[in-house]
Amino acid sequence: MKKFGSLVLVSLLSGAVTLGAYKLFLEPKSTGKITLASPNYNKNVSLGAENIDFTTAAENTIHAVVHVKNKTISKVPYLDFFYGYRGDREQTQIGTGSGVIITEDGYIVTNNHVIQNATELEVTLNNNKSYQAKLVGTDSKMDIALLKIEADEKLPYTVFGNSDEIKVGEWVLAVGNPYNLNSTVTAGIISAKARNLANDGIQSFLQTDAAVNPGNSGGALVNTRGELIGINTMITSPTGSYTGYSFAVPSNIARKIIEDLMEFGNVQRGILGIEGGELNSNYAKEIGVKTTQGFYINKVTKNSGAEKAGIQKGDIIVQLDDKKINGFAELTAYINTKRPNEIVQVRIIRDEKEKTIPVRLSKKELLNYEINGIEFEDIDTADKKQFNLKEGVKIKSISNSEYGEYADLLKGAIILSIDGQKLKDMEAVSSYLAKKENQKARYQIITKNGQLFSIIM
Repeated sequence: MKKFGSLVLVSLLSGAVTLGAYKLFLEPKSTGKITLASPNYNKNVSLGAENIDFTTAAENTIHAVVHVKNKTISKVPYLDFFYGYRGDREQTQIGTGSGVIITEDGYIVTNNHVIQNATELEVTLNNNKSYQAKLVGTDSKMDIALLKIEADEKLPYTVFGNSDEIKVGEWVLAVGNPYNLNSTVTAGIISAKARNLANDGIQSFLQTDAAVNPGNSGGALVNTRGELIGINTMITSPTGSYTGYSFAVPSNIARKIIEDLMEFGNVQRGILGIEGGELNSNYAKEIGVKTTQGFYINKVTKNSGAEKAGIQKGDIIVQLDDKKINGFAELTAYINTKRPNEIVQVRIIRDEKEKTIPVRLSKKELLNYEINGIEFEDIDTADKKQFNLKEGVKIKSISNSEYGEYADLLKGAIILSIDGQKLKDMEAVSSYLAKKENQKARYQIITKNGQLFSIIM
């Protein structure tokens, strides 16, 4: 009888341990409204397609992927052949794409370019129910938008996987509505990570060979467990159709943007405050360092968290927290998941010795960029309203005595272009001018009094 009681006790303890382990490691976790997938300890990277069951992931995902219809009404001049101009007429254009339900109460993530300039937004679920959607917020830089629908029922939704943990060669499914073909599922593998396509915003795409076509934009890229690891965003193709590879915004970046939009109404972007370049053999030889991987710092931004922490020109960043940094794409991908005032442990190589420096990330809007004695800053809300601009850069101050007589005129002036190029923010301006290596540039500006000038500085 004692032996039987011991067996019962062991069984109960085993059950409790199993339940506890499930709760700790396997049960999905929630961060506010968004649900995160539990860590996966059983990778299937080495398995062939014939040994993997895609059906569960596909079945779960297709019900959470929606069809997004963008209705845009614009006015165009109406010209009559005999009587000339007869006023404007309205022209309606319909664009379509995909979206992913991420909460049971109707929050939907899609691409910014899917809903851009929309007059009306309509979302159709996999069960053919349609709803008018409200735009919650967007991040055009990262091409992410958040929508909300008011449904009369709890909706199926996807959980977020960890895009940092996905491995090259791992199987994935792309789910969306290409060419208005609803609930289309294609399979492929992760072809590359941290793919830099020289895009103005995202510098770290997931690349996959799962077939993605026009209409897939904003749809889901999921792993074989049905966890969201990317938002399908773009293809590179001479024909406009799939030619072997496509690109997705990593889920960790998308999730951070969505949480910001939900909580703050805008994106909270933290930055280190550094400029530099990706190391390779030739560049390392040119600057006289032995390391051939990492991010070489050639400038530290004034008043940034990096400057305050003691980061210096010539340092080489090789790791951020526990993430190895081989180049620019990995650095920006990781920083894009962080907010201002978060502390990042920056592992650097200085004088061939490694050291770790904690850096408190700065808020981008609070930083100033200075080149050749000209200090820049992004335009503020008042500037946008006064000059009817969505984004831009202005001259904050002039400390270079060469332009002293123009200092009052230039202070507060909005930069329309530099050398004929439109540059939308101070990072773009700083990056462009850094490449000129102290050579003068032609500025097209509009002063705070509304005067247009062209000046070489």
